[in-house]
Amino acid sequence: MNVEIEERTLAEARYIRETEETIRKTAKVFGLSKSTVHNDLSKRLKSVDGEMYADVKKILDKNFSEKHIRGGYSTKKKYENDSREKG
Repeated sequence: MNVEIEERTLAEARYIRETEETIRKTAKVFGLSKSTVHNDLSKRLKSVDGEMYADVKKILDKNFSEKHIRGGYSTKKKYENDSREKG
């Protein structure tokens, strides 16, 4: 694997492990696509650092299981803001 890709993958993994952020937020911070970050963390990281992969996988699984809650909260905020502007 290319050294730059390996270093990028480890940097993304460290960021996720420290902040417990989502793939979307991580992609934004690193200026990458969500697909690239997902591939780095779900495929490449396993061969680079298995222990870190296990830590990151737990965080990503937790984020995935909470996705519907975040979406609902975001929609609620949107409609609350819309009603304030109209009222």
